[in-house]
Amino acid sequence: MDDEHALLIDCGLFQGAETSPEGRAGAGKLAIDFSLDGIKALVATHVHIDHVGRIPYLLAAGFKGPILCSEPSAKLLPIVLEDAFKLGFSRDQKQVERYLKLIEQRIVALPYKQWFTLIDTPRLKARIRLQRAGHILGSAYVEVDLHYPERGEKKRIVFSGDLGAPHAPILPAPKAPYKADILVIESTYGDRLHEDRRSRRARLEKVLEHALSNQGTVLIPAFSIGRTQELLYELEDIIHRRALKESAKTQPGASKSKISKASALDWASLPIILDSPLASRFTAVYRELDQFWDAEAKSRLAKGRNPLVFRNLLTVDSHQVHLAMVNRLTQTARPAIVIAGNGMCSSGRIVNYLKAMLGDTRHDVLFVGYQAEGTSGRQIQRFGPRSGYVELDGQRYDIRAQVHTIGGYSAHADQAGLMRFITGMRKWPNEIRIVHGEDQAKSRLALVVRRSYGEEVQALNIIIPA
Repeated sequence: MDDEHALLIDCGLFQGAETSPEGRAGAGKLAIDFSLDGIKALVATHVHIDHVGRIPYLLAAGFKGPILCSEPSAKLLPIVLEDAFKLGFSRDQKQVERYLKLIEQRIVALPYKQWFTLIDTPRLKARIRLQRAGHILGSAYVEVDLHYPERGEKKRIVFSGDLGAPHAPILPAPKAPYKADILVIESTYGDRLHEDRRSRRARLEKVLEHALSNQGTVLIPAFSIGRTQELLYELEDIIHRRALKESAKTQPGASKSKISKASALDWASLPIILDSPLASRFTAVYRELDQFWDAEAKSRLAKGRNPLVFRNLLTVDSHQVHLAMVNRLTQTARPAIVIAGNGMCSSGRIVNYLKAMLGDTRHDVLFVGYQAEGTSGRQIQRFGPRSGYVELDGQRYDIRAQVHTIGGYSAHADQAGLMRFITGMRKWPNEIRIVHGEDQAKSRLALVVRRSYGEEVQALNIIIPA
């Protein structure tokens, strides 16, 4: 902001090849390697680990300022940071409780759409405002207003955080800000477009039909917050609609036309297994904060449906039950859907399922989110369709299970969504910094932005930080 005041936006773990050859999040890059001088506050755009995972290390390094976030994020952040603390520091319950008390003292929950004053001096007036980003519950993009009275200068900087995809389940889509002089924007999918919601749901149903007919398991690696809840929402709807179709067929006077193999399958008894204690905790918070859901989701609640708690859903908590579930699904010919963490298959309970099932053609692996370069998920995604192999915990596993990718379920905006965020502003930014994506995605987004600005004959400075 100036020589004496700074604002830190997010402080997360690294992912994929940027961390280690194995893709383990944060490997070797946990220490805070930047100066804390002048940092007045940390703004957490959302609670994914790649945005907040190094907060324990930030506090250990001596950061004393507040942690600003949205009201839903204020509920979720202690859960995420408790897990990060246990993994990186200590599982001693007394230490964990002291740490969580410190976190809760630092958190300042900000309502969406309201300005919050950070600094008010004769030389600098700074305020921030959070707006819905539609990525996960509580996600926000950040508007920063800077006013330098002595110089008569004003500037607005917008940090996108991670932007959600339009028409994603549960949460409203992000709306572009009114203006920005400088925009810092993510580019995760800056080089591609997503499938539309109807076609991706149809593809999801086809994958499920295949698993049902093969008496196999569909393994879905998913992050505990965001993707998991969206999947539960969509799965509940698929099962609900299938149940309505089957009910209609049994009504008096219904057509006796030939029933397809897929429609004859027992959807009503298909178990949806959520094997992640952390995801279960987040799902409970999602249900608690349904006032932040979009109109469609609220409408389902009003009709008596509960998209995140339904009859087919089974939750697995203890590690012992988890191992028993892996063995049961491997040994028996009963179809099931398993959602387990982590989302990039670099650790977590999904790894045990993969070890047990990758070599069996009855099973399917379904990727519904981004797989960073260097992760096990990216290797399975790349080499699975070629009958290749993947290394898990240093051991080679042949991939005979079918591998599918449905990009439309990403919680990130695609190239079109990112462009709508930029060009939807009344006053387009004259400087754009493209971050948070692979090199190809950054470069491609930069090219498309330049073309749009060229058509509008507007000056633009694009920066892609090293």
